Amino acid sequence: MTRFGWIVLTVFVLVAAGFAAMTSFGTARHRRLDTAVTQPLPSSSPAASAALLTVPVKGVRREAIVDSWNDARGGGTRGHHGTDISAAAGTPVIAAAAGTVEKLFQSNLGGTTAYVRSLDRRWIYYYAHLSGYAPGLHEGQGVRAGEPIGFVGDTGDAGPGNYHLHFGLQRMRPDERWHQGIDVNPFPLLAARGQGR
Repeated sequence: MTRFGWIVLTVFVLVAAGFAAMTSFGTARHRRLDTAVTQPLPSSSPAASAALLTVPVKGVRREAIVDSWNDARGGGTRGHHGTDISAAAGTPVIAAAAGTVEKLFQSNLGGTTAYVRSLDRRWIYYYAHLSGYAPGLHEGQGVRAGEPIGFVGDTGDAGPGNYHLHFGLQRMRPDERWHQGIDVNPFPLLAARGQGR
């Protein structure tokens, strides 16, 4: 190949590499989620600096919590984005951290759910499969860590008799709504052990 041919080939490869670096394949949301859910919380984040979350099921010890992050759900069509904490039906569910009840919601997957937003608005604490809410719980209510949220149940897609709390953690921008955060594995902040998956 001539010198001119090598120059043309080099320019072509550089242009193609630059184009590939600027082009995004797939959706940015999926890439953002894939990155966020697998990274440990940065040590400068409010949740990480707050040491540990309160175990949100009364009477459950940290050592009993199992990391169920990314376990297959929906017949293998999706990964699990939370930590399941098994307990007897009706066991009290308590706030894992201080915040404001942002949304009480009934959904097909989560059943009876509560979304509590952190005081700095950077985190959502998600409680799902509840059998019901604590008496008087309402949107806009402030809660402290350890205060009642509801009761362990099997609502939504938990399955009859599969009593547990699905606890989720989402990183939020202050202007995002209760359902718009990025899922983060809550296990390290619940169990006081390193991120298992």
